[in-house]
Order: sequence, then C-alpha cells, then structure tokens
Amino acid sequence: MSFLDGPRPRVIAHRGLAIDAPENTLLAFLTALNAGATHLETDVHASADGVAVISHDPELDRVAGRPGRVDGMLMRELRRVELGHDQQFCSLAEALDTFPQARFNIDVKDERAAASTVAAIREARAVDRVLITSFSKARRLAVVDKLPGVATSPSVPEFAPALAAAKAGLAPLVRRSLRGFAAVQVPERQGPLRVVSARTVRAIQAAGAEVHVWTVNDPADMTRLLDLGVDGIVTDRCDLLVGLARSRGV
Repeated sequence: MSFLDGPRPRVIAHRGLAIDAPENTLLAFLTALNAGATHLETDVHASADGVAVISHDPELDRVAGRPGRVDGMLMRELRRVELGHDQQFCSLAEALDTFPQARFNIDVKDERAAASTVAAIREARAVDRVLITSFSKARRLAVVDKLPGVATSPSVPEFAPALAAAKAGLAPLVRRSLRGFAAVQVPERQGPLRVVSARTVRAIQAAGAEVHVWTVNDPADMTRLLDLGVDGIVTDRCDLLVGLARSRGV
C-alpha cells in the first residue's frame, strides 16, 4: 500500500465525516471510511506530555465547549474530554493503529508535535500510507526529513514558484519546483488569484505531482473540478463526493 495507490478521484475526508460524529475522532474516521472515503485528512498538535494528538484547533472550546488548550493537558486528561457521541481526543498513534489499512493526510499544526508524529508513524510502520503537509515549511520538514520516502505536499508559499511557472507555461521550472512532492494540495482560489485551472492542473500533473483541492463541499463545485482533471478533493462531505464519483462511473 502507498498513499497514492487506488482509484481516482482521491476522496479525502476532511477531519473524517462529521455529520453524525465529532470531527477528528475515531468515529468520524470510521464513518468516512464506511461512506467510501479513500483517504482521511487530519491534524496534529502536541499534548503537554509531548504526544501527537488528533486536533485541528489548539484550544478546546469549539469542539469540547470548555476552556483549555491541547498543549496544556496531558494525553490521559485529553482522553477524558467529552466531544460528543461518546468520543474523546485520540492520539495519532491510536488512529493509525485503529485503521491499519487507511491512508492519512496529516497536517502538522504544532512544531512540538513533529517528533511524536515521526515516532507514531514509525511505530505503526505507516510511512507508505501517510502524506505530511503543513502551512509551515519548517514544521513539514521537521517530520519529512526524519521519514525518508514519505509522501509530502508543499505549503502554499512553497508552491508559489511552481504556480507562477505553470501559468507562464515554463514546464522545466514547474518540474524543478515540485521535485520531491507527491501532490499539490491547494484551494481553488487564494484571494483574487485563481490557483486551479485546466492549465495549472495539466502542468502540475506533467511534473509528476497530483492535484488535490480543498475544501470543497458543493457537488457543483466538485463536478467542475473533476471536469478540470484534478486528482483529488478534500471535503467535509465525502459521502457526496463518493456518490458523485460513482455516478460518473469512476
């Protein structure tokens, strides 16, 4: 198994499927996989005792309705925080162990989580089935440099030279800029700038990387992006994307 094995489009479940489950929990991941998601997107912070914790936010208030911070609590304390539907915070190690056949797209949110993220992936022997990304190049490299061969995607600033080259039709520069990246994961637009177009998709794919677009929840937008040829979509509604892909005979 590798992260980019399997059929396209990549149905990348953003924090799992959180319609009837709290986001970024084992139940949300199970629900997404049962709905047909091909990949699970998730986020990691570090607990006070240095464990890689599955959580998008550094604070607890939005998901738990109480004050506190992930990095201010021990992992054993976070496991007692009720998130709804009898779900609590889990560690990255638990998620990888619970779903040994699942592919995880991991966004490293906290530099303190880098070492424990590496350790969890190594312990689960999951290097081949994860992709590491981050909005910070330093955070991304803190993990990628310790896991030879792991799939990775650039931060938006890292991707900027490749995007400019793709728009200008400079194929050699696109290839050079994307060397070592398995995928490019970007929004369709960045402010007024259109990032994803048929031209940029073709240029990135010709350079050997896949194009994954986030975060897309409207079926009409999903259809338009699939028509452009993107390889995958990051979505809160993997159930809708799975249905759409099936209706297209994919």
